[in-house]
This record gives sequence, C-alpha cells and structure tokens, in this order.
Amino acid sequence: MSLESRPGVQRRFRRRRRRVLSLLGALLVVLVAAGATGWALSSGGGTPRRAPTHRTVRTASSTDTTGRTFLGPDGVESTAIIDQNKLPGTTSWKINGTPPGTIAGFADTTYAAVGDTVTLYVTTDASTFQVVAYRMGYYGGDGARQVWESASLPGQVQPACPVTPGINMVSCDNWTPSLTMKVTSQFFPGDYLLKLVGNGGQESYVLLTIWDPDSHATYLIMARSLTEQGWNSYGGYSFYQGEGPCTLGQTGSYPPCNRARVVSFDRPYNTGNGATDFLGGEYPLVYFAEEHGLDVTYCTDITVNDYPDILLNHKAVLSLGHDETWTTPERQGVQTALSKGVNVAFFGAAAIVRHARLQASSLGPDREEVDYRDSSEDPLNGKGDPLDVTGNTWSSPPTNWPSSSLVGEIYSGYLDPGAPNAAFVVYQANAWIFKGTGLSDGSSIPGVIASDIDHIAPSQPMPSNIEVLGHSPVSLSDAYTNQGEWDGHTYSDMTYYTDPSSDGGVFDSGTVNWINTLTPCAAGESPCPATYTDQITGNLLWLFGQGPAGRVVPSVANWQSVTPAGS
Repeated sequence: MSLESRPGVQRRFRRRRRRVLSLLGALLVVLVAAGATGWALSSGGGTPRRAPTHRTVRTASSTDTTGRTFLGPDGVESTAIIDQNKLPGTTSWKINGTPPGTIAGFADTTYAAVGDTVTLYVTTDASTFQVVAYRMGYYGGDGARQVWESASLPGQVQPACPVTPGINMVSCDNWTPSLTMKVTSQFFPGDYLLKLVGNGGQESYVLLTIWDPDSHATYLIMARSLTEQGWNSYGGYSFYQGEGPCTLGQTGSYPPCNRARVVSFDRPYNTGNGATDFLGGEYPLVYFAEEHGLDVTYCTDITVNDYPDILLNHKAVLSLGHDETWTTPERQGVQTALSKGVNVAFFGAAAIVRHARLQASSLGPDREEVDYRDSSEDPLNGKGDPLDVTGNTWSSPPTNWPSSSLVGEIYSGYLDPGAPNAAFVVYQANAWIFKGTGLSDGSSIPGVIASDIDHIAPSQPMPSNIEVLGHSPVSLSDAYTNQGEWDGHTYSDMTYYTDPSSDGGVFDSGTVNWINTLTPCAAGESPCPATYTDQITGNLLWLFGQGPAGRVVPSVANWQSVTPAGS
C-alpha cells in the first residue's frame, strides 16, 4: 500500500476540530501576558552565577504558566500553551542563505529562570549590532514569537580564543562582555533563539532555555547541550576532532589523538549559524508539541545535572535527537524518575553513549565539559568515584554501566554521510503506537532511518519485557556497524518496555532522524513521512502523558520472535 493511499492524510484537520470541541468545555482560560519587553539591559559585565551547593529545586517567582489541562488526541493539552501560541508570531527569526560578514556569540549559561542574569559575549565585524529574542513554538505556523530586542550596541572583533595545552580546550573567556540581561517574568518558559543582527546584514544565533523551577507540566523537553558542545569544533577542537600532533602521549586513529579532552561552553557554536543542530534535532518536536497545545515545559540536560529532582514533577521526560552525552547526576536522576513511574522517551538513537562530567570556568558553573574518552588519561582514574571517570563509553571501565539497561537497546552504528535514508518498517502493527495509521506488519515509511541507529541486543543487559515495535533493515552498503551483520544488513529497532515495579514506560525510536521527520512537508510533497510520524508521536505522548504507561498499556515481550536473533 502506498503512503498516500493510507489513512491519516487529513489527520491535522480532524485533530484541530477535536481540540476546538474540547475547548468549548473549558471553565478557565489563562491569559498570557503579551508584553513586548522583558529583559533589562545594561552594559558591561555581570556577576557570574554561583554554582549550586545542593541538589534541591530552588524557588523563583515566575510568570504563571499553569492552565487547565485535559487529555486530547495527541496528549495532555494545556490552555496556557494553547493561549501562548495564539499570540502574534513572526518568521523574522529565520536566517536565509549565508549572511555577509561575521557575527558570533555565546551566553554565560545554557539555561536561566526568571530573576537570573544572563551575559552575552559577541564578536563581529559590524560597527553596531542588536540582539532579538525569539521564543520558539508554533504561533500560527510562523514558528516563533519575538519577545524582546536590545538597543543598538557597538560591535567589536574579540581576540582569538586560546587553546589549553594537553587537553586542547578552546575557551573564549578572554572576551569582553557585550551586554548583560535580566530575565523578567515576561519570558514564558521555552527554548529561545537569541538572534544577533549586525548593521551590515550579519546574522547568527545564541541558544538559551528559559525554565520554570516550579513547573509541574506533564511533559519536560530536555535540550541536549552536552552533545551539542561535544561536537562543537569552534577554534579547531571537539571531542571528535582536533588539529596538530597527538597529545598526552596517545597515538592511534580513533578516537583522534589530538581531540579535546575538555570542551568549553565559553565559545560560540560553529555550525547552524550558531544554533548547531537545534533546528533539526530539537525544534520540530518543540513545534509539534506547541502546535498541539501540549502541556510542556523546558530545561536542558545541564539543568537536570544540577537539579535532578525536577524530573519527579513531570509525567514524561523527552530526550531529543542525538542525545548521546550524559553526566552521572543526569543519568541517575532519570533512572530514579523511572523507578517512581515517570515515563522516558528517547526520540533519538545513541542516547547515553558518551560519559561526561561538568566543572566551572572563570565565567561560572557548568561551563566546562570533561570527557577524556580514555579512562587511563582521566586524572580521576583510580582516585575518584568510578562513576565520574570518563572512558570511551558508559560501558567502558571503570564505570561499566551499559546504557542498554535503561534505554533498552544498544547503539549499533550509523548510515554513511550522504547515503539515502532507509525506510522505517513496522514490526507489530496492532500495537497502541500505530493506532489510526492504517499501517500493517511489514509496512514501510520511507526516509525515516538516518544517521545513528539502535537495535536490541539480547547479549547485553536489557529489560526482559522489551516489545519491538519497528524492525527496519539497513543495508551495510550504506552503513557501518560493529554490532552484528545479517545477510548484508544491520537493523534499527523501535522499542517499548515498562518498569515492572513502577510501571514507568521507556520508548526508543531507534533512529536519530525521528524528530527531523516531524517537520511539515512542502505542499504536494509525497510521500510525506510526517503524515505517519506525527500520528505515531501523538500516540506516544497520549500514553506517556497519563502517568505510568504500564498502568494503561504494559509492554508485552516479543523480542524473542525477532529473527535472526538479536538482529
């Protein structure tokens, strides 16, 4: 059956009609302030935030983000999010083409709450520039809302960022602060793009998440700051590449011996016009959630590292695309949350592969990310907690803690860059997650499987009640794996299991590309993966928004029927 002939093409229209009917019964509507200003601006440097001294949730006054919630067709909806997205949107947040000149910057924190101070550091060849803050969402399809803009500020070309010998850390902590901003209650929690705009047409982004420490929203969307910074090669070095000779006496081809052992958040991102992979690996899910009025709030993985107890305030934690690098407090926090019945969705493959820890820089806490990727090089090896020692993966000694025990699968390889995307193949069409799609066993959705992939591995620690939902062959003529080969193929699996004690559910899409496929297709584009991945994602959030998923739909083990075994 072709994609275009299957049910679901008119789903968006049916969904909106149902929402209108649901809202007719609303007794309370929370009006969201629509003020255009929200950050107090001052020149010069600001006082760095102090590192948290405890692991409890701090309190802060903030805009009231609560509203009436109700179960809709795609999950738990909130009148606060629905009303937020009724506010005027704009497409001016977009950067089209390649802007002239240079402008780049970074903030002194990855996340902030109302009352916090944020300092921006900007380098540009523009004589003047300004900063415009956009909250990313749906907003009638425009995709963002402008909430603030700065006055015109003098531009300057900042000095070169030094490299710390031995560990190859690039840090721009020698830059002069460009502006300091006070986050006020006008900033509704969410993921923000701060657009830097030079008077000569220069444009780039700075990422910032505004969080609400007191939120009890149903869904917590967790940005992947650690992974993004680990891949950031601004200044020539990341955890995956470097320049010049080997360092620390190491030789060998992989991981590259001249890589960074510590990376700094005190520098711009060198891809995505400063937004790195946010617009592909995160934003389509943000757009989806806000379009459907879902009861969402936002944080970063570093927020969870600092305050893991916040996870217990939500019913589902949403890990985004390519969320490969985690810290020990973050992982322990998620495992504790699952043991208490909080559901966890891994929308991207290769989650919890790399192992990092955080330390302060001169600009503030959590500004340096440590991952030696070789425990013998790590100064903590043999001297500290084994859970803080950074080997190549979480499975490496001395940590010895495979991520498959939580995720349910193992990282199994990747499609070659430039290779065509593979199709997602349905394994168990009568499962709850395929409701309303019209798909049957063996049905395929083209273009879904790309980049990194996961599959089940019975030889590794994994829950015994794993339910395989999708089992998609990937030709090794287009992919790499060192985790098994079956008739010239490896596989990408979509899986689900429920914790036998807490009933918390865990989902893994099996591909880094899932969130990308939620992007609405152009008019007339066919086949359109979003027609089906939207429905499947809505089914997932519908279940995970109701509390411990196992109380509604417990997983039923079927992994033994997947043949060849382990494929």
